[in-house]
Amino acid sequence: MHPLRRAAASSLFLLTTLLGGCVVLTGPQPDVNPALLAPEAASGYTEKPGWYAQSFMVSAANPLAVDAGYDMLKQGGSAVDAAIATQMVLGLVEPQSSGLGGGALILHFDGARLTTFDGRETAPASATETLFQDATGKPVPYFDGLVGGRAVGVPGVLRTLERAHAQHGRLPWRTLFEPAIRLAENGYLVSPRLARLLREDRFLKKDPVAAAYFYDAAGQAWPVGHLLKNPALADAMRQIAERGADAFYRGPIAQEIVDKVRQHPTNPGLLSTADLADYRPKQRDALCTSYRVWRICGMPPPSSGGLAVAQMLGILENTDIAARPPGRDGLDPEAVHLFVEAGKLAYADRGRYVADPDFVPIPGGGLAALLDKTYLAQRAALIGSRAMARATAGRPAGLQVAWGGDASPELPSTSHISIVDRFGGAVAMTTTVESAFGSRQMVHGFLLNNQLTDFSYASRDEDGPIANRVEGGKRPRSTMAPTMVFEGESARLVLLAGSPGGGFIINYVAKLLVGVLDWNMDLQQAISLPNFGSRNGPTELERGRVSEQVAARLTEKGHQVRMDEQTSGLQAIMRIRRNGQDWWFGGADPRREGVARGD
Repeated sequence: MHPLRRAAASSLFLLTTLLGGCVVLTGPQPDVNPALLAPEAASGYTEKPGWYAQSFMVSAANPLAVDAGYDMLKQGGSAVDAAIATQMVLGLVEPQSSGLGGGALILHFDGARLTTFDGRETAPASATETLFQDATGKPVPYFDGLVGGRAVGVPGVLRTLERAHAQHGRLPWRTLFEPAIRLAENGYLVSPRLARLLREDRFLKKDPVAAAYFYDAAGQAWPVGHLLKNPALADAMRQIAERGADAFYRGPIAQEIVDKVRQHPTNPGLLSTADLADYRPKQRDALCTSYRVWRICGMPPPSSGGLAVAQMLGILENTDIAARPPGRDGLDPEAVHLFVEAGKLAYADRGRYVADPDFVPIPGGGLAALLDKTYLAQRAALIGSRAMARATAGRPAGLQVAWGGDASPELPSTSHISIVDRFGGAVAMTTTVESAFGSRQMVHGFLLNNQLTDFSYASRDEDGPIANRVEGGKRPRSTMAPTMVFEGESARLVLLAGSPGGGFIINYVAKLLVGVLDWNMDLQQAISLPNFGSRNGPTELERGRVSEQVAARLTEKGHQVRMDEQTSGLQAIMRIRRNGQDWWFGGADPRREGVARGD
């Protein structure tokens, strides 16, 4: 029986491995050491059992954040209420990944209707396509643009959560901030993941405010178990709890943000108080497509995640990947080959066509043309027995445009939250400050994002202007892919998921869906599968988790194999049948510190 209709097995699917490597980028891009763009550092691998609940559940990247969301659900709160409480704690205990200074993309299901909330950061109104270029028009070195004020976009997460709460909240706004305020005032213990990232970051301590918070007087990162308090963040959240998001976007906190950005001594930015006051989230139609007997829904542009995941599945639907599940010897090399080649084709299209649709709408047939079953079958026919070196973007019927190709390096510090409530509501929310610790600029207890580096540093190439170039007020392209799966065309939600991982997110989410929907794995097994894929470059395999035999077979088929940590952070919830009743089964990525909890 398919795992969406049976109880999830408790055993994890374990696969052995060996290996090591780096990330290679293709297309126009700034000078950057590829090693710096490897997946966010791993902090160990801890097997997770999966968790059961009948009424409600939250799955997130830190147990303290999960507890906050659980408490809201227990009090009769909605999935949106729980998401806000969870996010506030994540911003405190996992500051490297998300927080008040970042953005978020949200899928919300109310039991009948699916809505998306686009809380992506925006470029300052005065920004131009030369923002990350020198006087000669050449892109500046990547981290020269990232660290400091230049890459800071208008944070979107708080205003977006406020709008979602106005429509779908059940508990008072101020109640949702209480767990995070208590933790910020009383202190939380530094986790192994945070401690490692603090030790390894070479930029954070250059900011005096961040250095005073994250490091001791000798400049050493706080160790695991250190009690860390954040009264400044507690004060900011208390103001927001009492006065709403205006306490952040207007007034003293907004002025602090602008001063920090514009007064950076070596890399000032353009952000203004008007930019903050004018920020508005967007509500957009979800991007949904069929896959076998399922309906898969995700975010539309400016996220490329929903489109690329849907394209990958649509291409794989024309292959026999479903007949190639992992076996006792691990992954089937031919299945990995098919998955990798599908990824190359999808990443080629996203690099050519996807950008903020308010600035660069996809012409001709638009998204429908890129998801047309005939077009995807034609793309699948390009997959042969040997690896493509690099795929080129397709030209679906009616879609004629001269855009340059963009391969902006998207960094992997992000977090994902999956929640179902007792009322039939659900939230899949991916939230981020972009790079680990964002721009490495701290204000009032939180870190500012560096999301503008998700734009292309180059503004045009030989094929024309790049769709994802910088423009004032524009939202940078994202790879975030919060996803929901429904039974056919019904409103029966069966799975919600997402992951951090920068440019890797698409492969992580697609791997999970193939594992559950094609290979009949339970949710935790699919999350725990080794990571693999391609971003239209080398074939990237998870170091220490993919066997040398698989790597050798792929090499024989012409793949340029690279090994790295592939640190996904999948958090997911699935509907199952257990003892004749509907249950929720929550999974958490063993590569991070997440759990799931519910009743």
